[in-house]
Amino acid sequence: MSSRRRWAVTAATAVLTAGLLTHPGASAAAPPGGPGAAPAIALAAGEHALIRFRLPDEAAFQRLVASGADVATRPRTTDGQVMADVVVDAAELGALTKRGAVAVQVIQTQDDGARRLAEGQARSRLAGEDTLQFLQAYWWTSGGRTFLQTQVATTATDDPDVEITVTWTTADGTTGSYSLYRFEDSGEYQYHVQVPQRLPARPVTVSATSSLGGRSRTITPAVWPGATPPALPGGYQRDFIDAYLTPTDIKARIKRLSRQYAGLVDVIDLPNRTQGYRRTAAAYLGDPAAAAVVVESVRFGDQGMNGVQVRTVDPGQANRPLGATYRDRVLTVSLATDAGGKVISTTDDVAAFITARYPQRFNAFVEEGSAGVPMPVAGPARLDDGLAGTEVPRRPWTVQALRIGAVRDGSKVGVLAYSQEHAREWATPLVTLEFAERLLANYATDPATRELLDSVDVFVIPTANPDGANYSFNDFNFQRKNLVNHCTGANRDPRLRNSWGVDVNRNYTVGSYFDGYVGGSPNCLSGTYAGTGELSEAESRNVIALAKAHTNIKYALNVHSYGGYFMWSPGAYKAAGRVTLPRPSIDEAKYFQDSARRIVGAISASRGTVTWPAYTGPVADVLYSAAGNSADQLYYELGIAAWDFEVGNDLWNEETGQWEGVGFQPPFAEAHAESQEYADGLIELVRIARDSAAAAR
Repeated sequence: MSSRRRWAVTAATAVLTAGLLTHPGASAAAPPGGPGAAPAIALAAGEHALIRFRLPDEAAFQRLVASGADVATRPRTTDGQVMADVVVDAAELGALTKRGAVAVQVIQTQDDGARRLAEGQARSRLAGEDTLQFLQAYWWTSGGRTFLQTQVATTATDDPDVEITVTWTTADGTTGSYSLYRFEDSGEYQYHVQVPQRLPARPVTVSATSSLGGRSRTITPAVWPGATPPALPGGYQRDFIDAYLTPTDIKARIKRLSRQYAGLVDVIDLPNRTQGYRRTAAAYLGDPAAAAVVVESVRFGDQGMNGVQVRTVDPGQANRPLGATYRDRVLTVSLATDAGGKVISTTDDVAAFITARYPQRFNAFVEEGSAGVPMPVAGPARLDDGLAGTEVPRRPWTVQALRIGAVRDGSKVGVLAYSQEHAREWATPLVTLEFAERLLANYATDPATRELLDSVDVFVIPTANPDGANYSFNDFNFQRKNLVNHCTGANRDPRLRNSWGVDVNRNYTVGSYFDGYVGGSPNCLSGTYAGTGELSEAESRNVIALAKAHTNIKYALNVHSYGGYFMWSPGAYKAAGRVTLPRPSIDEAKYFQDSARRIVGAISASRGTVTWPAYTGPVADVLYSAAGNSADQLYYELGIAAWDFEVGNDLWNEETGQWEGVGFQPPFAEAHAESQEYADGLIELVRIARDSAAAAR
């Protein structure tokens, strides 16, 4: 559309001209051009029109501009004739015609605007108020069944009530449809999506319609993932996992593998020892339901504090001050009395006194709800750290990594696989250990495995968070975090012990809570507590220390559970506007996606488990914002191509027609199956690293 502009005015108003072509609503005038000329038109008084004129020469155009005429476009010269589009009224039309200008086209009258607006709105209502676009449309087979998953975006992003329906057709003409649901993240519309749908056969077309009348193009869905791994040779050794493995079991297996395959393995003791399976010991002095003080040891319970007794006594005398003695592992608090011999100490008095009198030994605070009430005569109560695992060593833990390869001098491209950052994810070390043992066991018998380990330097951390894992196995199976308790005051109440700890995968430096990104928490009781600062925890520092010490590591994969995701950076965003960490370049994004297809294809080859296309992509897009996660630091700071697994895909229940979750600690048969299929995925990652290194040479 031409814009309306004013050209410079350098002379008095010139006489303007009229056109030759008839326009609806214009009145006829005598044609100036003689026989055969088109009938002249005249505009009604006060009416305006945009008319294209043929001018006698360039000088006529210059006079037109100098006059201040409403010239809409730059002039065009065709066969020596100058053409100009001008907005004129009836008087200007007549004046221009008298000066020799000839109207060759009435482009638009002033009435056309309203008419065309109405026509456009009518067409919009007919076509629908929105435009629909397929972001994904993939189908696959699993267990002899066919599934379809789609994502569709609408341009009506601000309308929360838009409903979108997808219609599919198979080769034999069978059709069906299903509804999508609106997905928003951080208050921002993303797309409409649905879980994979069971279909009777392969779909050949899909289309989408909306409740506003919008329609998408009809497209052909693509096969997912469209990649298969090479066939395994006869005699290939696998299935080395026969039970869930505690950190103690894992340490024993690492020791055994290093002895059994001494020529292929180094064991790396990571530099930051964890706290260990230890906690301070605590007891309630009094009755928490009425009045109580929590007495906590400064040292860990295993450091001689478990079993220490604490009690309060009435001195039985008047005008006695608050006092205490500590003898033979018994803390005795003698309560203060008034002139009549009545006990006058409050819970606040006792808590403050114990902390001040024995700062190197005890910390005390008033139990929630007991502040300011009289302190009862109570005890003895025994301090205890609350840890139930009698077989677990109570000392700082050295996290270990396996380094596997025929050449381990840093000259080969490195791949890092690490797991169990989150303690409750019991299946994840089964994946990394199955992966490690397959490489080692098949090196001598399988040429393809030998070629991999001759070309790639593999690093494996089976359990990055051993303390939390020990707690999950022995005390509270849903423990996500490590065992470091940064809480203060009443948040150290023993009743909250299952909420203590730091989320190791929120404690890294890039896109962290401390930088304003979403997904970490400053609350020490939160499941995503980010710690006291970036890399405050030994567990996170170990992962980064290993990557920095071995700069040949160019690929990494963090194994989590559950849900069946395959993801990469960016992993976090800021809430205002949902601004993510920088997106990978177009080439990197394609590399991540192409590699994902290969790895997802390798996983599906095991038992037909397919990671959904809607669950494949950047963490911030397909899962949630995970501020301060390890993959983002590896990618953005160290330049490592870093991915994340969430093993434990939903399983299809044919009887109910529903997808069903498997959880963090599924029945071992399911955990075993996950270890096998996702180990296949890790093997494919090693192939990808080998192929990329070879292509770069």
